[in-house]
Amino acid sequence: TECEKEPGSLLWIFVMVGNIVRGMGETPIMPLGISYLEDFAKAENSPFYLACLHTATVVGPFLGLLLASFCAELFVDIGSVGPDEITITATDARWVGAWWLGILICALLNLLVGIPFWFLPKSLVKEGETNEPEETSEKSVAPLQENDKNGTKQTMYDFIPFLKALFHNPVYMLFICITVLQFSAFDGMISFMPKYLEQQFGKSASDAIFLIGVYNLPVLCVGYFSGGLFMKKFKINIYQAANIAFWVSLLEYLLFFTAYWTVCDTSPVAGLTVSYQ
Repeated sequence: TECEKEPGSLLWIFVMVGNIVRGMGETPIMPLGISYLEDFAKAENSPFYLACLHTATVVGPFLGLLLASFCAELFVDIGSVGPDEITITATDARWVGAWWLGILICALLNLLVGIPFWFLPKSLVKEGETNEPEETSEKSVAPLQENDKNGTKQTMYDFIPFLKALFHNPVYMLFICITVLQFSAFDGMISFMPKYLEQQFGKSASDAIFLIGVYNLPVLCVGYFSGGLFMKKFKINIYQAANIAFWVSLLEYLLFFTAYWTVCDTSPVAGLTVSYQ
């Protein structure tokens, strides 16, 4: 018998490059946005503004999961295959949703949302301060431009020593490790929980994605927003915030351990847990 040629495609490279470009565009928003708020906001208002920023970063994935749930109900070849020609349903393991449709919609929205960033001023008047006189600001333009040029050159030479100093900072490295662990747990849930819901509870891919978004992300939004209001109202300092974060995180992990006792019976799978006969 002749060997059958396996179908292959290099279109995945375009998806990979697109995600790389998207990451390059989205990465500066968090560090630069936080610095933008810290430089021009009052110390007592900064936690509230940061809470709003982090809340928005959670609202985005929530809306994205709802969009993914909608796209998963549509067949991957929507537009080229008629509804009458589709012989399987969304609960079938062979079903493939219109995953590419969400990418196109989000790309268009990212382009539209990015336009206002061109109109943001380079600097803002700090909260509680008045505008500087025009004469003073005009006189300071030339020295600032010269300082920017010299500062750029100096930053290039000081980058490596500064990076080494950061790596030797125990507080900074501990914060990085904690952040990596938290995102690893969250990414694991996003990656494997939909398949678990499909196998254990017979849910379709769209229903599983919708349930994850509804049950998890709104609670995170409430936590971020209420935490920012709490710090603003009681004027929590860094040391107190670290203590609160530690005890709340410890309580969170202890509650997650209860998931070990919520085990469901494994669904029978032909050829894996039961025989074919």
